[in-house]
Amino acid sequence: MVKKLLHTRMRVNDVERTVKFYQDALGLTIARRSISPRGAQIVFLATPNSDEEIEICQMPSGAPPVQVQPDLMHLAFEVESLAEFARQATARGFPLSDGPTPLSSGGVIGFIDAPEGYEIELIERPKKK
Repeated sequence: MVKKLLHTRMRVNDVERTVKFYQDALGLTIARRSISPRGAQIVFLATPNSDEEIEICQMPSGAPPVQVQPDLMHLAFEVESLAEFARQATARGFPLSDGPTPLSSGGVIGFIDAPEGYEIELIERPKKK
């Protein structure tokens, strides 16, 4: 049986541009870098308050380019306040591409666009009463 989720891999065309986005827009940090046996550049990003990592992978030149289909997949991150996150992200050049959208649960969601066509969902959970 599976014990726990360790990481999610996302293949990209420009590993440095993508890593910079995750650092600047979301505050993620580089856990480690390596080159795979096939020559791919690999960067693992640490996420706050979570053991799971995001693996960013750029294949060596000659590999077919990544073409992300609309709404193929997204990563979701919890934020304390979506309004405050959106204010700070917009000031850093990363405005919401969708939302904020109130949910019937009392939470709020919004999205920002990551490089390569991936989306990032931001979730403000309902406040406990």
